[in-house]
Amino acid sequence: MKYSFITQHKNAYPISLQCQFLGVSRNGYYQYTKRLESRPDDPEHEEMIEWVQDIAKSSKYTYGSRRMKEGLNALGYPVSRNKARKLMREANVKARQRRKYKVTTNSNHQQPVFENLLNREFDVAGPDQVYAADVTYVWTQEGWLYLAVVIDLCSRRVVGWSMSSRMKARLVCDALQMAIWRRRPKAGLVHHSDRGSQYASKAFRRLMNAHGILGSMSRKGDCWDNAVVESFFGSLKQECVQWKNYQTRYEAQQDILEYISMFYNSRRLHSYLGYMSPNDYERQLLERKKAA
Repeated sequence: MKYSFITQHKNAYPISLQCQFLGVSRNGYYQYTKRLESRPDDPEHEEMIEWVQDIAKSSKYTYGSRRMKEGLNALGYPVSRNKARKLMREANVKARQRRKYKVTTNSNHQQPVFENLLNREFDVAGPDQVYAADVTYVWTQEGWLYLAVVIDLCSRRVVGWSMSSRMKARLVCDALQMAIWRRRPKAGLVHHSDRGSQYASKAFRRLMNAHGILGSMSRKGDCWDNAVVESFFGSLKQECVQWKNYQTRYEAQQDILEYISMFYNSRRLHSYLGYMSPNDYERQLLERKKAA
C-alpha cells in the first residue's frame, strides 16, 4: 500500500516528494504512522484503512457503511457493517448527503397516453424486456441542460441517454434510439415513462411503432410508478451534479457522461443487484445462460 511504501523508502526519498508522487497528503501519512504505533501488531488494519480511503475516493465519496462493507468484503476483508462504519470514522471518510430536488413533468397535453403496463413490477428476469425512461435537468451558467435516460430494469443499466438545451421530443427520441442501436431489443419490449408531452408525442410513438415497442405510462402525478429512474436521478445528483458549478453545458455533459459510463454502469455497487455493478450483473447473466 502507498503509506507502507513511503515508510519503506523514507530514508532514500523525501517523504513530501513520495506523498506528492503517490497522490496522498503528508497529514494522511503521519496519521498512518501514529495509528501504526498504536497498533504495531495489526498491519491488516492499516491496509483496510487505506482501502476505505481508496474506495471512498473512487466512489466520489458516495458510499455509506453498507456499500463500504460490500466493497471491503469483495477485496477479501470479511468485515461487518458496524466494522466498516468504524473504519470509515477512523479514516475520516463520510458519505455525501442527498439534497431534495423537485420533479417537473408536463402532463397537461391533449396527446393520447399509454396504459400502465409496468404497474410497479420492477423485478425483471432478463435484459431488454422492460425499459424505464424519464427526463431531468441540470443547471449550468449557460442555462438548463436537460438529460433523458433509458434504463434496463433487469440490470439497472443505463442503456441510452441524450442531453440538450431544449426539452423537446427529439431529446427522448434520441435516448431511445441510442438504446435501440446499442442493444438491438426484440419486438415486444415494454418502454415505461411518465405522461410527459415528449413521450406522448407523435415522433416518439412512430419510433416505438417502428421497432415493435409497447408503450407504458405512469399514473398522473405518481412518481412511484417510475421509481427506478427517479432513484437513478437522485443518485446522479447526490453523487455528482450537486457538488459542481458547471460553467457550460458542455462541461456538464462531459461530467454526466463520465458518471454514467465510467462509474454508474461499470463500478457502482447496487444493493438491488447483490452489490454488483450493472455491467458485472449482465456479464454474470450471460455466463449463466451459456452454461445452461
